[in-house]
Formats: sequence, C-alpha cells, structure tokens
Amino acid sequence: MKHVYGWLLLTPAAILLVGFTHYPAAATLIDSFFSTATAVRPSRFVGFGNYASLAADPVFWKVLGNNFRFALGTIPTSIALAMVMALWVNRRLPARGLVRMAYFTPTVLPMIAVANLWLYFYTPQIGLLDKIGALFGAPSHNWLGDPDTVLACTMVMVVWKEAGFFMIFYLAALQTLPPELQEAASIEGASRWYFFRRVTFPLLMPTTLFVLVNATINSFKLVDHLFIMTKGGPDNASSLLLYYIYQVAFSFFDTAYASTLTVVLLLLLAGLALAQFLLIERRVHYR
Repeated sequence: MKHVYGWLLLTPAAILLVGFTHYPAAATLIDSFFSTATAVRPSRFVGFGNYASLAADPVFWKVLGNNFRFALGTIPTSIALAMVMALWVNRRLPARGLVRMAYFTPTVLPMIAVANLWLYFYTPQIGLLDKIGALFGAPSHNWLGDPDTVLACTMVMVVWKEAGFFMIFYLAALQTLPPELQEAASIEGASRWYFFRRVTFPLLMPTTLFVLVNATINSFKLVDHLFIMTKGGPDNASSLLLYYIYQVAFSFFDTAYASTLTVVLLLLLAGLALAQFLLIERRVHYR
C-alpha cells in the first residue's frame, strides 16, 4: 500500500511533467521531420530536409553567431560582477542592507520594464547617453540602429539585470565559509588577493558551476527585450536564436522549420551543459 500511496502522490506532478515537458519535446522532435501543413496541403515526411534547409540558411548562422557573441559577452561579465558585488556587500559596510537591496533591485524588475528603461538611455538625441555625450561635444548616435553597437547595447542591459541575481548565490555561499580560514590567513600574513585566489575562489566553485549553467541557459532564452528594443534588427544584427524561432513559428507560420530550430537549440544547450560539467566538475571541490 505504501507504494500505491507514493505513486498517487507523484501522479499529479508526473502528469504535468509529461504533458508540459516530455510530450512537447517529443512532438517537436517528430515535427522536425515533417513539412508544415497548410489548408491545401497536408504535412508530409521529409526526413532531414528541414535540417538541410537549416544548414543552408544564412539567417540561422548569423543569428547563431549573434547568440554565441551574446553569451561570451554576458556570461563572464555577469559572473565576475556578481562575485565582486557579493564580496563587497559581505563586508561590514554602512547601510549594508540598502546596498544589497540596490544591487538586487534590477533582478525583480520585469524584463519588459527594464527594456523600456534602457530604451530611454539609448534613444538618439533625447536619450541619457546622448545627453551625457553632448556635454563633451560628442555627436548623437543611434545606438540601437547601428549594427556595430546594437548587440553590445543589449549585452550591457542584460548584465545590469542579471548580475544582482547571481550575487545572491555568491553572497549565500560566502556566508557559509568558516571564519577561521580568514583568521588563520591573517595570522600567516596572507594578503586579501592571495586568500581570495587560493581559498575563497576554490570554495566558491560549486556555486560558480551552478551560476554558470544558469547564465548559459539565460543567454539563449532571454528574448523579451528584443520585442521592445530592436525586433532583432537592424538586419538581424541583434536577433538571437530563440527570437528567430518565434519569428519563424508565429510570423512566418513555418512550424516545421521552427521545430527544427528548437531541436538544434535544445541539443546546443544540452551539449554546453554537459561540457561545463565535464570540464569544471574536477575543479568544483576544493582539494
């Protein structure tokens, strides 16, 4: 009977898990091998035809390159900034609670609100950046309309929003470190940098791995700001992979090709997560 009770308790969660996770994933994989059905032409099996079209799609490769540059720009910066902020607010500071709240506030703001806020910063002529630049004689610049600057502008906004969230995990980890380690290091005459490099940072590696995986996933799933700020433009210079999937599915109504893109995105995320665990796992535990 205990087994029956156990399964009864698990059944609601299992149904939701299968219905909203496993079934959609399996259906997406199957749809990627079929063509998109229309009112006059039913769906038909095309094998790897969608994947061949994807390999020949220049927009896909451009968007994928954008996403990798976006990830390389936001992940290390967010983690480094979060660690610095956590080390700072973990010390005895005046109004320390206020400083922690200030660092964490961007995290609780909806991404749509954050995008509208930064849209004001980047607006030509009347935006905050151009106003500050005008004080030094700099000309007005269309930050979000220039292919050379638009992706970097979105990176800055995402780092500003995410660093406070990752800071919370580092702050919690720092508060679990034994204070005796710092006392022993002080007695031995170790500098702060040496103590951080040889003691604090290695002990924070489990937290770093957790934050790294989450930051990687976020870099491929954050698209809300694109709807407000750029719509993927100009000329797909700021478009990311998930936003391209949205366009293909709901603007071009090519659900089969969108399913193919989704499968590639899932495989990419799975490969990155696996690589992170295999490469960093040996460094997670302090030795």
